[in-house]
Amino acid sequence: MGPVAIGGGNPVSVQTMTKTDTRNAAATIAQIREISAAGGDIVRLAVPDSEAADALAEIVPQSPIPIIADIHFDHKLALKAVKNGVHGLRINPGNIGSPERVRKVAEACSDAGIPIRIGVNAGSLERELLEKYGPTPEAMVESAARHIRYLEELNFTDIKVSLKASDVTRTVAACRLFASRFDYPQHIGVTESGTEHTGLVKSYIGIGAMLLDGIGDTIRVSLTADPVREVLAGREILRALGMLPNVPKFVSCPTCGRLEFNIRKYAPLIEQEVEKLGGNITVAVMGCAVNGPGEAREADVALCGGKGYAAIYKKGQLIAKTGEENLVDTFIKVVKEVLKERP
Repeated sequence: MGPVAIGGGNPVSVQTMTKTDTRNAAATIAQIREISAAGGDIVRLAVPDSEAADALAEIVPQSPIPIIADIHFDHKLALKAVKNGVHGLRINPGNIGSPERVRKVAEACSDAGIPIRIGVNAGSLERELLEKYGPTPEAMVESAARHIRYLEELNFTDIKVSLKASDVTRTVAACRLFASRFDYPQHIGVTESGTEHTGLVKSYIGIGAMLLDGIGDTIRVSLTADPVREVLAGREILRALGMLPNVPKFVSCPTCGRLEFNIRKYAPLIEQEVEKLGGNITVAVMGCAVNGPGEAREADVALCGGKGYAAIYKKGQLIAKTGEENLVDTFIKVVKEVLKERP
């Protein structure tokens, strides 16, 4: 999709959806730039009418990341979006219309060299599938299979698929079932997951479970919140699973009654500074001598706090002790040394 490769062992990409009115090109471009600056790899735009499709001609050339047009019901909007340079389509072939209309969209995408995402949502399944299966993972996978057949019969196979529900269990079950039957790349996420607090918990569990199963090639955290928050959450999921390249891993203890060091003050400050540096490095900030020495051995750079001082370790070796007055500067200096030593 543009410069972003999806599937085939490529890195998992993070995407979100703009929450501006696509017809307002200036506002949409501004939000896309915020999304890109936050680390978003791909962005999807709702295209509800012809005016929104026309706006893509202005938006796409100014976007720093690939754009997916989200189309429902009107195949002409899909054709116009392709003409205006989008990098991908999200459609449901079943609601685009007649087989002839699906054929026109598939041909346009084939000629433009752009993929189609088949989006299956548990809340909008076909009536006959609901009558046969109910709103189940089986119904979701059968819906996806039906739409895949539409496109395969047209010799169009540049496809990725999403199967989403608003509850975690059904989403994960559907994606696992799909993965057992098909090799197409999957876009994963828990849809309509809720506000930022509840939605993050559901998304972390669902997306994390699927990625640990080896399922998922591109992800979206869906929140009733700013799209930048979705991107940051998606990146945190990948970081936690060791799937985000060239980003520091940060470890700090939860604190307890043994604490003799103000880790709650210093851990966020150190994390913030380490984030600015980047690099594939593990940094640990610990508050006492119980788990501190072990983390010091595991981390590239570690700090173990004591009463009135902190010990700094570099690759398991104690190299300095410092008071709190220059603790952060001393620690970050060691982190920079380790990063310079990397090939």
